[in-house]
Amino acid sequence: MRRSVIAIAAAFGSGIIFGLGLAIARMIDPQKVRDFLDFAAIPDGGWDPSLAFVMGGGVLVAFVGLRLNRVLARPIVAPAFQTTAKTRIDSRLVGGAAIFGIGWGLSGFCPAPAIANLGIVPQSVMLFVAAMLAGSWLTGEIAEWARKPMTPKPQAVAG
Repeated sequence: MRRSVIAIAAAFGSGIIFGLGLAIARMIDPQKVRDFLDFAAIPDGGWDPSLAFVMGGGVLVAFVGLRLNRVLARPIVAPAFQTTAKTRIDSRLVGGAAIFGIGWGLSGFCPAPAIANLGIVPQSVMLFVAAMLAGSWLTGEIAEWARKPMTPKPQAVAG
């Protein structure tokens, strides 16, 4: 699928805005993220709730953006809106969310901030990004393997 210059420019501009927002909010700082996720520090006053505002801003923009298909006939820089038929919460979603949360909590890196961090301090995040890409690739391979039909092997006839 070939993209127009306007679509590429819009994607580039959105990426710049997203990256700047991550950096300004300090979401690329693993300690800032750990301080947000450490709810046990609330009684001591050590919990940092500031990333909730970043999350809230993202939810607000997504809420508006995901409803544009009700107002616009088609997107401004794409041929059609991308929609999904999946609307149920299933075990795969819950399991993936749990694994994502464990990885985020242990490392302090969310995928997008980790990639953004490559431009600032690549040596501190390179191993994480490589491992994240390897995990994504491995998951795709496992999913592909699981989709293949199991065919019984032909039995040798004793003769």
